[in-house]
Amino acid sequence: MATKNDGKKKNTGSRSAAELFVQCLEAEGVRSIFGVPGEENLVFLEALRKSKIKMIVTRNEQSAVFMAATLGRLTGKVGVALSTLGPGATNLVTGVAYAQLGAMPLLVITGQKPVRKSKQGRFQIIDVVRMMEPITKFSETIKSADRVASVIREAIKIAEEERPGAVHLELPEDIAVEETITSPIIPQKIRRPNPDEKAVAIAVDAIESAKSPIVLIASGANRKLVRKQLGSFLEHTRIPFVTTQMGKGVVDERSDLYMGTTALSRGDYVHKILEGSDLVIMIGHDITEKPPLIFVPGKHNVLHINFSSATIDDVYVPKYEVVGDISNALWQMNEKITPQKSWNFSYFMRVHKFASTAIKKEETTNAFPLLPERIVSDVRKVMPGDGILSLDNGMYKIWFARNYPAYEQSSLLLDNAFATMGAGLSAGIATKLLNPDKKVLVISGDGGFMMNVAELETAQRLGVDLTILILNDSGFGMIKWKQKDMKFPDFGLDFSNPDFVKLAQSFGATGYRITSADKLVPTLKKALASKGVHIIECPIDYSKTNDALGKNLQAALKSIK
Repeated sequence: MATKNDGKKKNTGSRSAAELFVQCLEAEGVRSIFGVPGEENLVFLEALRKSKIKMIVTRNEQSAVFMAATLGRLTGKVGVALSTLGPGATNLVTGVAYAQLGAMPLLVITGQKPVRKSKQGRFQIIDVVRMMEPITKFSETIKSADRVASVIREAIKIAEEERPGAVHLELPEDIAVEETITSPIIPQKIRRPNPDEKAVAIAVDAIESAKSPIVLIASGANRKLVRKQLGSFLEHTRIPFVTTQMGKGVVDERSDLYMGTTALSRGDYVHKILEGSDLVIMIGHDITEKPPLIFVPGKHNVLHINFSSATIDDVYVPKYEVVGDISNALWQMNEKITPQKSWNFSYFMRVHKFASTAIKKEETTNAFPLLPERIVSDVRKVMPGDGILSLDNGMYKIWFARNYPAYEQSSLLLDNAFATMGAGLSAGIATKLLNPDKKVLVISGDGGFMMNVAELETAQRLGVDLTILILNDSGFGMIKWKQKDMKFPDFGLDFSNPDFVKLAQSFGATGYRITSADKLVPTLKKALASKGVHIIECPIDYSKTNDALGKNLQAALKSIK
């Protein structure tokens, strides 16, 4: 039942919808909310002030969602972002799509004018719920205080269950002050179904019958705790593995079984390995991640192991499927499978050895501006085993995915699903908040960094120790690479940049500029060992990328027998 907008409770057993909303979030284990509130959120904000949940104000709603989504990605529990109506809500969209395509559990909360009676006409009002529907798993307006608890429990359940993603709730001003006697619904743990034993038996038979099987670890394996069972499976069978970009780190890539990462769509060393396999065991493949290979039915036999059945696409038509909890599937398979003496991995090993030698040779160049291969090598030298990289989106992402061995799960954060620019800094801040004792390095191109540069103030205000490496080529390097590859003239992709050292200083951060190839390692070491926010500007040269990933690579591939 609605009351006047005076914020007072009717009786000691009742609470406002806003208060109940916050109490429901507390019951769900939410500890922080990122966002930019507006006047339509003030009643909710007051309820939040009285709670144990921390309100983290960002400088842009997009950044707030990147941070919340990253928290969801790293914990498996929903991250929460807040905005007002209208322009605040529209600013959320890129971040919401980032979470939805990246399978990151996320709840976004937007304010709204009173739904029963408004005296402001259509000022700032758009249909936010309908706007969010195509890019979320669930989007709804809360229309009654009595519905708050059930709607929140349902929304968060949907966000966190496989496949994880984004949900949206709209809380109008008049509903926020409405009184209710309902209480939060305490979440209950739900066990995922185990795979069918017959499906497991068929999969085991297919693997044992293969001549050269290989495991391909994808993003779905990086969302849940499958590392232990996957490690046992690989140790028992000694089947080599490769990863997709978002599958990196599930298994320690110092392993002698690691054959590489599918950073390119096709035509790299790792694709030679996949082409040489007669059975690709896809663990946690997500159709929204850029395809690791164009799988051709009849040419590639694919075994799909995931929480849900395969989404059939022109580039992905598996022959076998094991659907259910991945950890349990691997455990069952490990119990039943017998490693075969007839398996032959010699071709994989020859290609990998050839690739490793070539990559190491690329990393030794002292050219300046630095080549991406050298930058990746230098970063790996200084980062501790449990250190975390937060990558924005750009040309350098291919090189880090391809050449940077990840030792721990979620130690290389990149987005190969929505692949938006501007997320790296925000994701890095959220990562550091969640992992205060680990070294966190943000790596961003100059273009992506400038898209959300205002969050430097957020990092400073929060007191995080964060190092940011800006790779400066004064242009949109990824698109320039494609433009050159298509034989088009250089056009429309260049810009100028501020003095990044002075920019850092203006935010109260420490700035550095790399002036020679031998300066990057000591500068990174100094920044990572120091308190506060540190920004390192490093010139990068992509001019040789077309050769390194084009003609030169193809010539090398042809030489592999």
